Amino acid sequence: MGHTKLARELRDIVDQAKARAGLAPPVAITRPRGELAGLLEVAYPRERLRDLVVHGDLLGQLRRIVREQRNASRILAQGLSPRRKLFLSGRPGTGKTLTASALAGELGLPLFQVRLDGLITKFMGETASKLRLIFDITARTCGIYFFDEFDAIGTKRGLPGDVGEIRRIVNSFLQMIEQDRSNSLIISATNCADIVDQAFLRRFDDVLAYGMPSPSQIATLLRRRLHDIAAPSMDWKQLAGEALGLSHAEVTRAADDTRKDVLIRNVDFATASDVRVMIRERLRMAKQLELPYAD
Repeated sequence: MGHTKLARELRDIVDQAKARAGLAPPVAITRPRGELAGLLEVAYPRERLRDLVVHGDLLGQLRRIVREQRNASRILAQGLSPRRKLFLSGRPGTGKTLTASALAGELGLPLFQVRLDGLITKFMGETASKLRLIFDITARTCGIYFFDEFDAIGTKRGLPGDVGEIRRIVNSFLQMIEQDRSNSLIISATNCADIVDQAFLRRFDDVLAYGMPSPSQIATLLRRRLHDIAAPSMDWKQLAGEALGLSHAEVTRAADDTRKDVLIRNVDFATASDVRVMIRERLRMAKQLELPYAD
């Protein structure tokens, strides 16, 4: 509203509170109640965009979304709409869920994750009714509403085995997201974009594609997780080459496994051999389980 002096004072107060030692977790002032308690899980993430390790174009898209949200009043005053309906597509473990948390952290909004086990029922018409409950609260409670594994409710209409219920769910969601005029962000994510009804994609402001990490991104992930315990001779580039085929999440788990091993063995540093053992173990597990991101 142009009150820049007041805005700076408020920002300084918030920054001081964040930096205070022993700061307690935030008090959850927004908790789903009644039937919504079985449909939504709320969290107040502390992640930021700087915690994401993704390619530059994708990071640029996310930063633009944050900028538009922070300037929403100016955009709306010109008859335009800030981006707030996002579709995330990519293999498991490539950063889609972390993106929802990072956006919530950047914007200071609660993250509401939709519980599919509570949303999808065997009774005809009930899933659409529960979707209506969720979209109703987006207007009353500003936040980020995250539909993970979106293909469970956004499957293409007319697939074999569809007795009409899938069509009703898809049509209901399309209508609700089209009519939604709230200030909340709606994020849908899927590992299986090929079975999602294409009509959905036209309703989203941005479609963000997540890929497997490049060697430089793998090296960054490993370095971030292990820099404080890494031996001086650690060759991050070589280790990254050996970890190709693992997702962001699997690389992170390999690094965390290395930390635990160093802790248990009570040694001062993690060597390249220590990290290599954990990387090979993760690659072997991926191949044995025939996960979609196995090399």
